[in-house]
Amino acid sequence: MAERDDEEREFDLRWADGAEHKEPSARARMLAARWKENPPGPVPFRGDPDHVGSPRGSSWVSTVIVLGCVAAVIVLLGYINFRVP
Repeated sequence: MAERDDEEREFDLRWADGAEHKEPSARARMLAARWKENPPGPVPFRGDPDHVGSPRGSSWVSTVIVLGCVAAVIVLLGYINFRVP
């Protein structure tokens, strides 16, 4: 039974791949409609690293906050296990 399903699925894939006209995805249609009214401006191949994302030092701050929270949870769990007989 499973072999028959695989054959039918393979046939469907070959049939779909052999289609003459392929419809664009929903996102492609949405972007085409949006860009028809308001075309996007030129974008460089690689963005300027100074202006991408958040300020430069914030990645270290977020890393310290996450590691601090993990350390606090470890200490809290150790304290709880130490007090419970």
